[in-house]
Amino acid sequence: MSAAVKRLEETGSALRDALVQQDWTAISVLDLQCRQVVEAAMNGPLQDDEPAIRQHLQELVDLYRELVTTCQAEQKRVADELIQLNQSQNGAKLYKLFG
Repeated sequence: MSAAVKRLEETGSALRDALVQQDWTAISVLDLQCRQVVEAAMNGPLQDDEPAIRQHLQELVDLYRELVTTCQAEQKRVADELIQLNQSQNGAKLYKLFG
């Protein structure tokens, strides 16, 4: 296994673990690392590792799809929470005004 394949595998695995834990700080750091690893893999010699590199790149694509879906769900959850908080604050203001 070449260094590029190993780095793709390790970075993808770390990103998946961070996603499972919903560690958004780690995900942002690992996202940058993934981009660098992919760039290095694409610019390096492919040789006999091309099938393995393709496989790991496809796994990263699938992982990023999952990551985007999870991020969108989390964004919606936070937005709903903010809306509810805002409505509660408006209700409290109204209560104080007429109470």
